Amino acid sequence: MGRTAVVTGVSRRQGIGFAIARRLLAEPDNRVFAHSFSPYDATEPWGADPGGIAAVLHELGGERDRLVHREEDLADFEAPGRLLEAATASLGPVDTLVLNHARSQTGTLDALAPGTLDATWATNVRASLLLVQAFAERYRPHPDGGRVILFTSGQHRGPAPGEIPYAATKGALHQITATLADALAERAITVNCLNPGPTDTGWATPDQEARVRRHMPRGRWNTPDEAASVVALLLSPEAATITGQVLDAEGGFRRVVL
Repeated sequence: MGRTAVVTGVSRRQGIGFAIARRLLAEPDNRVFAHSFSPYDATEPWGADPGGIAAVLHELGGERDRLVHREEDLADFEAPGRLLEAATASLGPVDTLVLNHARSQTGTLDALAPGTLDATWATNVRASLLLVQAFAERYRPHPDGGRVILFTSGQHRGPAPGEIPYAATKGALHQITATLADALAERAITVNCLNPGPTDTGWATPDQEARVRRHMPRGRWNTPDEAASVVALLLSPEAATITGQVLDAEGGFRRVVL
């Protein structure tokens, strides 16, 4: 039986969210409700998709009975409920929630500002928890069980003193994974968190790209499609006993080379 999934952060063709949506839609019985918020990407160094969200949806096959799209600013505390309500209304009961969205935020300790901390927390943590809540409220049993996948970025494997707001929020998602898994276990919903490692989504500067590549045993960064493959594994019936775990799929990334 196919899955009906909400995938957040599907706003750029280079991104992990796009790769996950494409992987899901490759199976004819799956349906995807894709979330994006392109105005945020436009404020970042990597920019919004050059073709806009129209190009993103076109490459996914276009909006139809298997793909629906909605833009929402997840910093709005009412957005998670609206998102799940719209997904249920358009595609029926949702059995899969993939929370790929994130607000990237640099900041050293001496540069921290309350507004920046609040904005990063609201998008990365508060919205994720409210999305899980809204998902659970509307969940109807699926033969292979429900699935929730969170994302972290490896902060648990090494310090990130230049991006404290981001590291703090991703650390929160890491730590809440086991608790959410326990809260939903009796409903046969698994909750896991994926750390995809250094992934080439177009955000790195040439210096960053070269530095990280030297620390990757394969001599290259991971790809969005590789992250999507791990997500597909976690969504499969074979992964029904995996829950409460933070999975490192870093490709052997060596933060410290001796």
